[in-house]
Amino acid sequence: MARHARRDLPERENPRDLRPLGRLLPFMANYKWQIAAALVSLLVASGATLVVPVAVRRVLDNGFSGSDPSVVNTYFLAMLGVVAVLAIASASRFYFVSWVGERVVNDVRDHLFRHLTTLTPSFYEQQRTGEVVSRLSADSQSIKSAFSSTASIALRNAVMLIGALIMMIYTSPRMSGLAALAIPLVVIPLIIYGRKVRNLSRAAQDALAQSSAFAQERLGAITTVQSNTQEGDTIAQFELNTRFAFNATRKRNTARSILTALIIFVSMGAIVLLLWNGAREVMAGTMTAGTLGQFVLYAVFAASSLGQLSEVWGEVQSAAGAAERISELLDERPAIASPTDAKTFATAVKGNITLKDVAFAYPARPDRQILKSVSFASTPGTVTAIVGPSGAGKTTIFSLLQRFHDVSAGEITIDGTSIASLDLKALRECFATVPQDPVIFSGTLAENIRFGNPGASLAEVEAAARAARVEEFSKQLPKGLDTQLGERGVTLSGGQRQRVAIARAILRNAPILLLDEATSALDAESESLVQQALESLTE
Repeated sequence: MARHARRDLPERENPRDLRPLGRLLPFMANYKWQIAAALVSLLVASGATLVVPVAVRRVLDNGFSGSDPSVVNTYFLAMLGVVAVLAIASASRFYFVSWVGERVVNDVRDHLFRHLTTLTPSFYEQQRTGEVVSRLSADSQSIKSAFSSTASIALRNAVMLIGALIMMIYTSPRMSGLAALAIPLVVIPLIIYGRKVRNLSRAAQDALAQSSAFAQERLGAITTVQSNTQEGDTIAQFELNTRFAFNATRKRNTARSILTALIIFVSMGAIVLLLWNGAREVMAGTMTAGTLGQFVLYAVFAASSLGQLSEVWGEVQSAAGAAERISELLDERPAIASPTDAKTFATAVKGNITLKDVAFAYPARPDRQILKSVSFASTPGTVTAIVGPSGAGKTTIFSLLQRFHDVSAGEITIDGTSIASLDLKALRECFATVPQDPVIFSGTLAENIRFGNPGASLAEVEAAARAARVEEFSKQLPKGLDTQLGERGVTLSGGQRQRVAIARAILRNAPILLLDEATSALDAESESLVQQALESLTE
């Protein structure tokens, strides 16, 4: 059962590991050959890079000691060929890694959105929509960055580090042993500061999500903000949120900067000491200049790779934090779901509704019962009116009929079948709803009407618009039914929005019509037009 009583999504017990990134592996499995191509390109590019120091050694030890310049020319021509291979392989690696990163993140975003549409209204009653949207967009973008450019850099440097270390040991085991003494000095700050960076990344992402949620909430109610002259307070609060987000990001970047400085100083300092020791051996005649040059180049490769890995480690930590936040959403389960042995209606739905001793209390307020022992029946072809003061539970009954919530006690049946045993889609297809405050989506007037039946033809949309008296005001719009309505239908009056909702219900043509005080907030003229539309609908 999802934990809907909390306002914020739950925190995980251990926010310091990279396991949330493992949640993305199933999405990567769909692109095996692209990943294989990226790995092959990576190995070729790394191999080409690791060949260069060997060529340098041969030039130093053999090319300069002879009198034939063709030897030097041959070595440098070979190095030019290696560089060409390196360039092509690097471009191929970058392309395939970036491609896989883009596709994986798009799939994650699609999967997350699909999952969010299955969560029941009780989840969104307890969560800020802006916070959820931030996880869908900003956190997905963070993962996208890590899986494209960051993943490419990390893979390249990981392979280069391993290859350089192997070649260092092959070139000079003794000096490699000295270099190994510096490894703990690199790993310890990486572990300590890596954890700090991860925690700070999570804090920065949360702060950004809160700022986005606040902005979405206030801008979505800009008329209310302006009518109450709260622009100043709203701006001040948003600026406070953005400052908090900036401070959280600044702390994260400071930690990442310190980590980068430590890694670079330790790794490059170790190279200086190795070069000093090698120079002494060359002067003593125990090592050739070419061998020293080869070893130093591999050491530089290893140190450079380690330094870049420390830089991208912060990005990986940030991506892990984003993956963790996305995982929290994916772990949420709908409070209402179809039963495993869900039924569908064997015949066409007649619309015989029965409530038997129904009781209900909202999960967030279990001690306050909204409905107590409610029983009534509504037969097909009739109109059943539910009358009561505000807060009596009229809208709640409609929510229970569509199983947005489950009853605390009693039973609801349609045509003799308990709705708890029905497939949710089959159940909700029985209803067409005209709410008190209808939702109008951004898009055209025709698209909003067609929302009740996406497969409807233009002729059917026009017929529904005429029946709902939408045509009376749509003719005055710049493009008629093709007019863009703006977000939440801000260009329409309350009565016009109601008529659009009625046209949507007409087009849906469901056997049961639910009217939730559809005319309560309208003026006399609008109410008269809506009543005429309702008469057409109930026919």
